[in-house]
Amino acid sequence: MKLNDIRISTIGGTICSIWASISLGDVLQTILTAALGTLASFVTSRLLGQWNRRGHK
Repeated sequence: MKLNDIRISTIGGTICSIWASISLGDVLQTILTAALGTLASFVTSRLLGQWNRRGHK
């Protein structure tokens, strides 16, 4: 067995063990949290932009 084969096998086993421990609920929660964070950041930047255009520096 070559060193490259061992590395590929190790990486494959690691990915499979991580994949088995992640549930669909965890993935959906991560997606929802990222979406809410993005929305909050967008709204905050827009509000600050409007505030700065009005001369409140």
